[in-house]
Amino acid sequence: MPYLPTYDSRDPRYKTPYGAAASGTQVQFTLRPPRAESYSHASLTARFEGRHDETVIMKMPWQGHELGQDIFSAELDTAGYIGLVWYSFRLEKLDGRSQELGPYQLTVYDGTEEVPGWFGQGVTYQIFPDRFARSRIPDPEGLVGGRWVHQSWEEFPEYRPNDRGEVRNRDFFGGDFQGVLEKLDYLQSLGVETLYFNPIFEAAENHRYGTADYSRVDPMLGTNEDFTRLCDEAHRRGMRVMLDGVFNHTGYVSRYFNGDGFYPEAGAYQSQESPYRSWFNFTQWPNKYDSWWGIYSLPAVNENDPGYRDFIFGSEDSVVRRWLRAGADGWRLDVADELPDDFVAGIHAAARAEKPDAVVIGEVWEDGSTKVAYGVRRKHILGGHCDGLMNYPLRSAILSFFQGGGGEAFVKGMETIRENYPPFAFYSAMNSLDTHDTPRLLTLLGAGGEYRDQTKEWRANFTLSSRQLNKGRALLKAAALLLFCFPGSPTVYYGDEVGMQGFEDPFNRQTFPWGREDRELLEWYRALGRLRSRHPALRRGSIRYVLGKGPLLAFLRETGDEQLLCAFNAGAEEHAFSFDEGKLFPLMGRPQFSQMDGLYTIALPPRSGAVFSIKSV
Repeated sequence: MPYLPTYDSRDPRYKTPYGAAASGTQVQFTLRPPRAESYSHASLTARFEGRHDETVIMKMPWQGHELGQDIFSAELDTAGYIGLVWYSFRLEKLDGRSQELGPYQLTVYDGTEEVPGWFGQGVTYQIFPDRFARSRIPDPEGLVGGRWVHQSWEEFPEYRPNDRGEVRNRDFFGGDFQGVLEKLDYLQSLGVETLYFNPIFEAAENHRYGTADYSRVDPMLGTNEDFTRLCDEAHRRGMRVMLDGVFNHTGYVSRYFNGDGFYPEAGAYQSQESPYRSWFNFTQWPNKYDSWWGIYSLPAVNENDPGYRDFIFGSEDSVVRRWLRAGADGWRLDVADELPDDFVAGIHAAARAEKPDAVVIGEVWEDGSTKVAYGVRRKHILGGHCDGLMNYPLRSAILSFFQGGGGEAFVKGMETIRENYPPFAFYSAMNSLDTHDTPRLLTLLGAGGEYRDQTKEWRANFTLSSRQLNKGRALLKAAALLLFCFPGSPTVYYGDEVGMQGFEDPFNRQTFPWGREDRELLEWYRALGRLRSRHPALRRGSIRYVLGKGPLLAFLRETGDEQLLCAFNAGAEEHAFSFDEGKLFPLMGRPQFSQMDGLYTIALPPRSGAVFSIKSV
């Protein structure tokens, strides 16, 4: 007889429904201790976090026994509550001895709102606007920031500090909207359904995270009308557009702060009578002020200021609503956990009011259900705030798995996320292998690490050797297949699909190598795009793990009409496993498999993955 635990929060025999529960749900808990232990009483203790830490203690009546286990069960009412419930169990014997189990987490969310489902289904492509494609070499004369432009697209980004020890990020390459328009056929060949742009608004730095003017597109990219034209053409091809909302700080060089006096109107730095003065927190005006992570060029805003709130989301002509009207379909919120919860809720409400199927995705690097920032448990995914989050935990799990971390750890980590997240957030996650804030995965997997012990000059000049490249390419292909098979939107950082390399910023932000693409990788990513677009089980199906051990990982993606097996080998040698849940038809990869009496033996080559369609026997 197989061993059954006393409690397993992920097994419907012990807890229903699975994972997070919509507010008002009656959640049933069941304990199944061995009869031989002779427990006579059981109780449930539930602490409702944030509701004055209300604690409920409930008896769990004995319901009988089954397969050598006693059964104790009770239901917990979640009506009128949204937040985290921390629950535990106590089992007692007649002689006074007892056993404690827990605590466990139950996420209770607002299930009354219908969350748009489009984002998590298709492929997202992340574009760093200055570095993706340009239609001409722009003239920086008269533009904010004192920028300069690389004449050659193939030059390397500037990374050395100036004589003041600053890397000012004022070197531009001139990527623009017309360049993106000219590459829409290319993006469509990758199966892209959402274009996610890093900031597009006027700004002094090439990354544009220090916004200078929220009302206009940066002139190097084009005009506001060019943005709308790009959105119209994307929509005509079945693509949507997501913008980066940077609302925690502005630029030192901006219409609002105006630290360098570029703009003719008085900013908060010039005058205490400025209409923008209350947007910023000065400890000693004008030279001492709050800034993002202490970076003087990114003065932090006061998100509780009524005028700033109205400007960002409070009026019909607010930033959030205006750019949705201009053609955008959603917002990714930069440093979402540094924005007050009610500020995020305001953005969410404004987005839905302007465009009912608009989505809001938050940048959060950890488990978003338990995130604490500035001493406050955040409400990111409890409903009415973020519709999904950037899934950095998945990136970490994939990287660890393909660096030898083991399938067990992957399953444990990702099942924790699935259990803690409301379904809408789990299936609307933005899943990336890397972003503008991380080293390129090809470099990490090929080189075996970030090499922070080396000088920045060394990392700038690093290129994978042929042996490292072959290893990195094989692992990247397998990792990308895993990404495309996992619930949530597989998000490709521009150039990953053609073998771009690089450690941290700005080495991960080089220009797209048009005409010098890794064709093998490119064709692999195109095949991944076709796979994702053609199979409903990958777009919206459930996930069920069948194997997670050592270098092997396998799971099923399932809908009522389709079942797919996704399998991966992170090891440097061939590994095999058995499968007996149906007849297999290979869709992707080059596995070796044989069948005997309905049992398949599947052998995966080193550093590879495969996808099978399953038909009932």
